[in-house]
Amino acid sequence: MKDDFYDILGISKSASAAEIKKAYRKKAIEFHPDKNPGDSTAEEKFKKAAEAYEVLSDADKKARYDQYGHRAFEGGGGFGGGGMNMDDIFSQFGDIFGGGGGGFSGFGGFGGGGGRRTVKGSNLRIRVKLTLEEIANGVEKKIKVKRKKVAKGTTFKTCETCNGQGQVTKIQNTILGRMQTSATCSTCGGAGQTVDSKPSNADASGMLSTEETVSIKIPAGVVDGMQLKVTGKGNDAPGNGIAGDLLVAIEEIPHEHLQREGDNLHYDMYISFSEAALGTSKEIDTVTGKVRIPIDSGVQSGKILRLRKKGIPSINGYGTGDLLVHVNVWTPKTLNKEQKEFFEKMTDDSHFQPKPEKEDKSFFEKVKDMFS
Repeated sequence: MKDDFYDILGISKSASAAEIKKAYRKKAIEFHPDKNPGDSTAEEKFKKAAEAYEVLSDADKKARYDQYGHRAFEGGGGFGGGGMNMDDIFSQFGDIFGGGGGGFSGFGGFGGGGGRRTVKGSNLRIRVKLTLEEIANGVEKKIKVKRKKVAKGTTFKTCETCNGQGQVTKIQNTILGRMQTSATCSTCGGAGQTVDSKPSNADASGMLSTEETVSIKIPAGVVDGMQLKVTGKGNDAPGNGIAGDLLVAIEEIPHEHLQREGDNLHYDMYISFSEAALGTSKEIDTVTGKVRIPIDSGVQSGKILRLRKKGIPSINGYGTGDLLVHVNVWTPKTLNKEQKEFFEKMTDDSHFQPKPEKEDKSFFEKVKDMFS
């Protein structure tokens, strides 16, 4: 089981954005690879801290994590802090450390002081529509994605402008003294390499647009608007860069009969006067197939029948919701002469007089129960 992001950074769920940033910087400094050379445990903690900060520093991701936990980011590999390399971390969070150009102030090795920063390809975004049945059971989708890949036969050489560093450093004389600034190399875009040779059908960066079938594993319980990430299935980066990610937005297709409320489902079932008086059984739709449920004689309109664990599995692993069947006794709008005579005879019959019992809850009590 993955560690809790708040525990990793040593903060509470009520921590402010400034407190989250401060806590991450403290952990990053403590476990920075330059301070702990050859220590794989420290490196792993450094990556976990970056993963926690990547989620908690983003208001939308934080809200989803608070509601669904780690499962909010599962699917096709998820975030996977352990899969990030150091250059990727510094490229995203270099400003936290205060170093120029993504480096770490006071230490060498990564980003600003020593080596070339690895460039990451651009992310791709797609939308996947899911039925309620697919959401309830989980599904694996195979989607055709158009992505740019380095063309076969393309070779790269060290950028002559930045000498492979990916950055250009300038020293300027100012009234405050000599100032050193670093900026991404405009020639290679920070890759440290430029195209040496390429096929005639490739673009200026040595890329080709290709169509690839990507398998996306979608866990049960996802919600409309949730975003999953498939690592490394975005566009390639030039040279020895790493590929971007494929971001998958979930869209829920409305069901013909079922309405979703969190992990619970609602079903409106209509029965006739005679069925309500005599009792019956009805076949209804669920996300796992059709089921037949008995209706007791004398059932009242508005009664709610609860089918346990016939709803949607919690994406956070907290069980499965229920299916709430709302019984509605249908009142006929037109009656023939014989039917009218029957009901006129029954008007004063004691069996047709309303006699609510304690278990027959009022509308407001039912609403209260639903929200509790």
